[in-house]
Formats: sequence, structure tokens, C-alpha cells
Amino acid sequence: MSLDTESAAAFSGLIDLASERLGGKALIASDEFFAEKQNLLKPGRGIFIPDKYTDRGKWMDGWESRRKRTPGHDWCIVKLGFAGIIKGVDIDTNHFVGNSPAYASIEACSTLGDPSSELLAGPGTQWFEILQKSPLRPGVQNLFAVANDMVWTHVRLNIFPDGGVARLRIYGDVIPDWNSLKQGELIDLAYIGSGGKVVAASDMFFGKKENLIMPGRAVNMGDGWETKRRRGPGHDWVILQLGAPCTVQKIEVDTCHFKGNYPDRCSIDALYAPDSTVDALTWLEFQWKEILPQTKLQADTQHSFEKELKPLDVCTHVRLNIYPDGGVSRMRVLGRVASE
Repeated sequence: MSLDTESAAAFSGLIDLASERLGGKALIASDEFFAEKQNLLKPGRGIFIPDKYTDRGKWMDGWESRRKRTPGHDWCIVKLGFAGIIKGVDIDTNHFVGNSPAYASIEACSTLGDPSSELLAGPGTQWFEILQKSPLRPGVQNLFAVANDMVWTHVRLNIFPDGGVARLRIYGDVIPDWNSLKQGELIDLAYIGSGGKVVAASDMFFGKKENLIMPGRAVNMGDGWETKRRRGPGHDWVILQLGAPCTVQKIEVDTCHFKGNYPDRCSIDALYAPDSTVDALTWLEFQWKEILPQTKLQADTQHSFEKELKPLDVCTHVRLNIYPDGGVSRMRVLGRVASE
């Protein structure tokens, strides 16, 4: 189902499973004469430089095939950064105005291991259509809802017959393979790859809340969660939904790169509220339990709390409170998945 660009909010809270930042890769394409397939997964919507050319023609910040003079259509296979359920796609033709494809469709497959590009492109791979052939508009975000509850590892973007696409976003939910866990294994349940989500924050003026659960340590100060300077009473906070109910054993609060703007103190609360909406989490204020009292923080430091944590039963959410404001680059919540 096609959506208006203004309907992009429908994908809020979902993960771009194909993001280069999360390990998504454009593996193979039928043609990339004018612009490379890897551009599809880069951040942003792409830029346009009027007078920039290559020896093959106009430089474009996207994936662009040559004009097709034979039957058929062009395609590109993308490995998702994390396996997951796909709920929406954005086929962005930004800056491709006279050279965008007329139509596009998307297929998906689920594979074990790490198959080669040639195997994925060959007749032995079974692909399933999750977006039927649909018209594209030039120079805009083409948003489509996907109704499918299967877990996928790869997608194939088909464009008809040829042309350029600036970016491809595959929105959905990460679905971890819990069966691969060892009994009692300690894992980061807040991590995006474990199905963790950042569902609410008091403020994120300088840095997005989602940065807290991204892979690795922050690359710079912009790669974290940062609030504006608080000029009134109160404090800032952020709520994380864990990938599965767990017993928390250790928590890390990393202020990497935040030197003159790190929070003075932090505290952490936990809650067991499976299937609760974001609004409901605020109604359940009285049920939050403090597991870390207000604790002094340091600049540009990876803080680890283990013995400091108060004993707690199984929880599904944690809330990081920072006093009064500032920036935190990463938060890790290490625990053991609760047995059903």
C-alpha cells in the first residue's frame, strides 16, 4: 500500500533493517554503470552537485543503471543488517527526476549462514514478493506499507525498466534468534541487534535517542543522545524497551565524547510491563522500581554498574534518568533472558 510522504511517521519506532550502520550491504546488482549500489544504504537522502561529473557521466548520489536497450529490468540484492519482520519500505528517488524508474517491486528471502552473492542471484534462491510492482514518483520518498509477518534476511529491489534510486530504507522490527543462545548467557538486551528499542525520551534536541543502542562506541559527540540545556526544574530521561524480559545483571552508561556537556548524575529505574504502549508507561509511574540511585558521572567515561544495582525480578523496560541534562552516547543493559 502506497503512503504519502507525510505519512512517514507511520514508520517511527521501526528500525531501518538495511542501514549500512547496522551492517546492511548491497551485495550485487544487474547494472551500476552510472552510480554504485552501495549508495542505496548510506545515511541521509543523498546530495546533488550540479557540476560534478565522472568519466561515465553525471555523478549521482544513489544507485543508477544505464539506459536499458534489451528486454528485462534492473535489480539489486541487499543483505539486511539484522534479520527481521518488514513493515514498510522507502524507495527514495531524491534528485532522480528525469532518470527515475517508472515502477519498482521488492522481494525478500530468508537464508541460513552467509550465502554468496552469486548463489542469491541464482535460480536456487526462493524469493517472495512483499511489494508488488508499484509506480514510483520522481524526486520524492516513495513510501509503501508491507503486510507480512515472516522474518527475512535479504531483499531484492527490482526497478522497471532502469534508472536511479537515491536511497532504500527497509523498516521493521529486529527478530533475534533466541534459540542460538546458550543457557543463562549474559547478553545486552537493550542493543538494537537484540530487539531493543528506545521508545521515549524527554528531549533529544542535539542527539537522537536511538543512538543509545547502536553498535560499538560512539564515533563522535553527534553519535549519542543529547538534550538541550535545561533552564527549569526537573531532569531529562529516556525509556528503553528490552528485546526480551530479563533479569538485569549489569548496566553500562557511556559518556564517550561528552566532556563539557555530560550529565552530572544519573539514576536507573526498571519496570515489568510486557505489551505496554508508550503512553501506558507514563501511567505506570508508581510501578517503576529504582535499581540504581543517583550516582555521580564523569566526562568521556564508560561507567559500569554491577554491584551497585539493587536486586530486581524480571523486567521489560529500563529508564535512564540524567540530572539535570546533557549527553550519553551508549547504554548497555546486560542480563539473562527470563525463561517462559
